[in-house]
Amino acid sequence: MNFKKILPSLITAITAILVLILVNSVYTSEEFLQFTLIEITKDLSISLKIDPLGGFFASLASVLWFFTSLYATGYLAKKERQSTFFTFFLLSLAVTLGISFSANLFTFYLFYELLTLTTYPLVTFDKSKEAERAGVIYLIYSFAGAGFVLLGMFLVYSMTGTLDFHHQGILAAGSGSDFQLIATFFIFIIGFGVKAAIIPLHSWLPLAMAAPTPVSALLHAVAVVKAGIFGILRVMYSIYNVDLLQYLNVGIILSIIASFTIIIASIIAMKQDVLKRRLAYSTISQLGYITLGAGMVNFAGFSGGVIHIFNHALLKITLFFCAGIIIKMTGKKKISELKGVGKQLPLTMTAFTLASIGMIGILPLNGFISKWYLVEGSLNIGAPVFFGVLMLSSFLNACYFFPIISQAFFKEGVFEKSKNLEAPAAMLGPTLVLALACLFFGIYLDFSVPLVQTVASYFISS
Repeated sequence: MNFKKILPSLITAITAILVLILVNSVYTSEEFLQFTLIEITKDLSISLKIDPLGGFFASLASVLWFFTSLYATGYLAKKERQSTFFTFFLLSLAVTLGISFSANLFTFYLFYELLTLTTYPLVTFDKSKEAERAGVIYLIYSFAGAGFVLLGMFLVYSMTGTLDFHHQGILAAGSGSDFQLIATFFIFIIGFGVKAAIIPLHSWLPLAMAAPTPVSALLHAVAVVKAGIFGILRVMYSIYNVDLLQYLNVGIILSIIASFTIIIASIIAMKQDVLKRRLAYSTISQLGYITLGAGMVNFAGFSGGVIHIFNHALLKITLFFCAGIIIKMTGKKKISELKGVGKQLPLTMTAFTLASIGMIGILPLNGFISKWYLVEGSLNIGAPVFFGVLMLSSFLNACYFFPIISQAFFKEGVFEKSKNLEAPAAMLGPTLVLALACLFFGIYLDFSVPLVQTVASYFISS
């Protein structure tokens, strides 16, 4: 066995185990660990802290990074420059954990910028013209968004004299004028909304599909886009707070923006023939669910958004793993070319089917519980229009997922008489395990819901 090939998986496995042990000790003791790395001034430092939200995000990221490392080992088996790939792959994990455990906005910002720098070589790994162009646009969008975050950070510091995260927020009515507070809020939304792919700040994400599939999976499931969403949640509930958000009435505006993103991205997804691009627009739409829940500023809505971070990560990484297998084993990238592929790749397409059903929100897959909480949250604030958005979104999800499944299994095509060419175990194994996890967490809610409720209770009273 080549030790060099298994080293990335070994490192990510050890990291995931250590993160889970550390986070579990914090959850059980209810004492949050905090450590200052560098104290720049009395009010400004590079510090780490494990709280329920950060622990939740770090646990999810570290576990899925391990599965992606296994998958990437198989996917890149005959590729050159694997050392370069896995170097930045592991650096991106370290930076993502830094984002998760940031104790203040300054530390968050530093790791947030580093994430752009460590993922850029992964986006451009193939060195094609398409990849290079995608990388440039990714940098432009990311640094522009980070500029808005930096501006917001200065505004918060000028109003409070601190950037430390707190579960009751550090801003309050009177910290500045209402106009300052509202303007600062939306400056942050623009800044973090770039990586969160809020329309119209989303254009970089479909282009980034030029990256290798393991990178696409990370971009969409736990790394870049979820860092943007995580930033929005931090601003709303660790810089602002429930009372201030309700007083300023900015949550409802954010939910409207999220609803627009959900519907428009779904409509665009229906028109995409390239499989990875359809999945990319699906991600943009699904991320809107999390923002929608956060904007409801109530326990159910926030819970729905947080649990969808988890559910969407499992579902979307499974879909991208399946897409990567299809592309690698058949050479086909377009949906219109996949008639009969289910007969050649039955296990892969079964996993794809399970994850697609979960995305639509159908029982017994895990995507259902996300929408259940979001519907409850919308009704609790007297906004049934958001219930309508969720139902329309589910219908549109079905419209762009079911045709793929239908033609894969029930239509005749060039694959009909082909032999079974399932991917190597290094790729197929993680894909099937994650697909089964989507089913498991849809049936056994006691393994995810209590954890999410703990996170929600940290910020909002039920």
